[in-house]
Amino acid sequence: MKKKTNITVISLVLSVFTLVAYHIPALRLVFENVEGVNTLLLGCGSALLLLAGNFFVYYLLLYAGRLVGKCILAFTFLANAISFYFIDVYDVLITDKMMGNVFNTRFSEASAYFSMTAVWYFLLLGVVPSVYLFVRKVDYGTIRRFFANMGVALAVVALVVLGNMRNVLWIDRNSTELGSLLMPWSYVVNTVRYYNQEQQKNRKEILLPDAHIATTDKEVCVLVIGESARQQNFSLYGYERDTNPLLRQDSVVALRAEASATYTTAGVKAILDHKPSNDLYEILPNYLNRAGVDVVWRSYNWGEPPVHIDKYFTARELQSLYPEANGKYDELLLAGLKDEIEGSDKDKVLIVLHCSTSHGPTYFKKYPAEFERFTPACTAVEVSAADHSELVNAYDNTILYTDYLLHSVIEILRDVPSHRSCMLFVSDHGESLGENGLYMHGVPMSLAPREQIDIPFVVWTSEGAQTVKPLDKVGHYHVFHSVLNFLNIASPIYDEQMNIFE
Repeated sequence: MKKKTNITVISLVLSVFTLVAYHIPALRLVFENVEGVNTLLLGCGSALLLLAGNFFVYYLLLYAGRLVGKCILAFTFLANAISFYFIDVYDVLITDKMMGNVFNTRFSEASAYFSMTAVWYFLLLGVVPSVYLFVRKVDYGTIRRFFANMGVALAVVALVVLGNMRNVLWIDRNSTELGSLLMPWSYVVNTVRYYNQEQQKNRKEILLPDAHIATTDKEVCVLVIGESARQQNFSLYGYERDTNPLLRQDSVVALRAEASATYTTAGVKAILDHKPSNDLYEILPNYLNRAGVDVVWRSYNWGEPPVHIDKYFTARELQSLYPEANGKYDELLLAGLKDEIEGSDKDKVLIVLHCSTSHGPTYFKKYPAEFERFTPACTAVEVSAADHSELVNAYDNTILYTDYLLHSVIEILRDVPSHRSCMLFVSDHGESLGENGLYMHGVPMSLAPREQIDIPFVVWTSEGAQTVKPLDKVGHYHVFHSVLNFLNIASPIYDEQMNIFE
């Protein structure tokens, strides 16, 4: 018979493994941001607190849960390994917002992160401790030993907490970042927080005051919602590379803008909302559709609030309608667009194109080969390990492709002289490309760098249409009121201060 291992030893081994395998980023954050004697108190105290806290939980689950406890712990090790991969490779923070991204991410997007490095992280940091847990036969000991070990663990926790009372303010200031790096607590607590927030939201759409169409002029507005496009890499805003050769000839207006969020679901909601709010108010397409506007939504992306219109088309549906179109890239959204406008039986038309053009980490897959002007382009999934210049090349190629898409929209609108027309392009958020060790997006707004906040806001209007105000800065919430103004929609909630047109 295989010799049993004391439950204390197993719990201690797993606690040490958890500290070493998953918590280096958290401890690094402490040691790099605390000075003097507090470095020893908070740094060493944090390590001791993690050891004692995890020991307490592991011992309790194993003693009380037996086989069930082992299954729960094995699941957390597997989840820890995946979480740590993203923290270590992509410098993400596991916040409630990030958990929202996880639960709203499609398989096609998630699969872009697959790599052999991810497999090794999963095997070494997830599978190995799980196997150790199940191959060991456990000597659970007496109830007296159980209470003694629980008492010692709690006493250590209490001593560490009391010894760091002077560091309470530092902990409070850094609680978001610190808490997002502690496993399994980061994703467990933030999953609960995310679902609590979802349940608290008013899921029934709050209708806005009735609007009505004020003129009979034929007008069309195309709203292009970009994905992960950052202002810094658009030559329209002074970038040294010519990433906007076509738009530069189209007489567009490029307004400086700031995103309201750093992740897709919140960013798209803000673009479609009439004001900042956590409530589910009637969004722009639903509102205009109810007012009698012909509203069309074409999407190569995801993450928008509920859209209640008849003409909602996913990429798969568009490919079915236009089998001759290239379904691999965002230009699929343009298939049959001119016919859609000319075939409308209404005076006012709003078309929303939701793109995915600059979403990482596989930027090189977001554009056709003819747009790979900046070379060599990064083809790695693990962008943190990629050559920075190659990563920027791949990203800049996505901006070059965006330039082509927007120019194509403008050309289509020019070819419909029966309508007074405009195009608005605004991104849901920006993107980090390695600045300050950050990649992609999703950092909480309070900590987010400018690369994830500064976004392009590009406007084009047909000849004789409205001109754009010389505004210093705009944002997501300008879209709602500007579209109302351009299409001559009269509404009690219209805010002239949020309108970009003269």
